[in-house]
Amino acid sequence: MISDQLLLVLKLCLLALLYLFFFRVVRAVWTEVHPPQPVPTGAPGSTPVAPRRRRTDGRSGPRTRELVVVEPVEVAGKSFPLIGEMSIGRAAGCQITLDDTYASQIHARVFARDNQWQIEDLGSTNGTWLNRHKVAGAMVMKPGDVVQIGNTVMELR
Repeated sequence: MISDQLLLVLKLCLLALLYLFFFRVVRAVWTEVHPPQPVPTGAPGSTPVAPRRRRTDGRSGPRTRELVVVEPVEVAGKSFPLIGEMSIGRAAGCQITLDDTYASQIHARVFARDNQWQIEDLGSTNGTWLNRHKVAGAMVMKPGDVVQIGNTVMELR
């Protein structure tokens, strides 16, 4: 027979799991109803865009593109050179790792196709934004474009 103490512990564990599940559902619904607001470019308080520099290494051709963090201020200026296909998210396996609670584990991917950089959302909860437009499918990025994932804002340079 199962003792009364063991039954009590099992009931409490089941109740805790039920509350955790309920909390996760409410959090997912809340972020769907209240997504993070896209940051308009050139808004007061936003980080100014640095002027583009010409290549000084004597080589011809376009410079290597990079995503540079604009916000949050704590990590502004951090850059991620774009090489091949790169995943963006909170997971340690992502090539671009974000410390952002509104970013999914594997949130989006950036890749080159037809000599253009493109971004694609990978079914994230909060979505990926390119120039204040929600990313649907693969979308082409141009230098100066602003990508927002959760509260992290990056610019393609």
